[in-house]
Amino acid sequence: MTDRAVPNLPSRDFDVTLAFYGGFGFELSCRSEEWLMLRRGELRLEFFAFPDLVPEDSSFMCSVRVDDLDVLYRQVAAAGVPEKTVGHPRLHPIQLQPWGRRAGFLIDPDGTQLCLIENVASGT
Repeated sequence: MTDRAVPNLPSRDFDVTLAFYGGFGFELSCRSEEWLMLRRGELRLEFFAFPDLVPEDSSFMCSVRVDDLDVLYRQVAAAGVPEKTVGHPRLHPIQLQPWGRRAGFLIDPDGTQLCLIENVASGT
């Protein structure tokens, strides 16, 4: 198995989290009362129960790096996540970032920010 790191993110309600991420291709990998694991191809997201989380106060975030950023972005948008500047869930459009990569941003129902970053040919 290849070494990897997997983000651990909060979820106020595993059913809501599963439905949200399932809308754009994540599938259930494992679930218990305390833990939810989702996968989409090689992507893995793990969620811990945090029923008292206040989404507006959340500072949780992670990066998701993909080969075809445009496809993922279209799938998230097609699942009904709107492009807007406040609230959650929401999408921020893909743009060339000051640090040299194309990226968009997804804020999930719990206020977690996922930076959606396009891989470059070198795989970094």
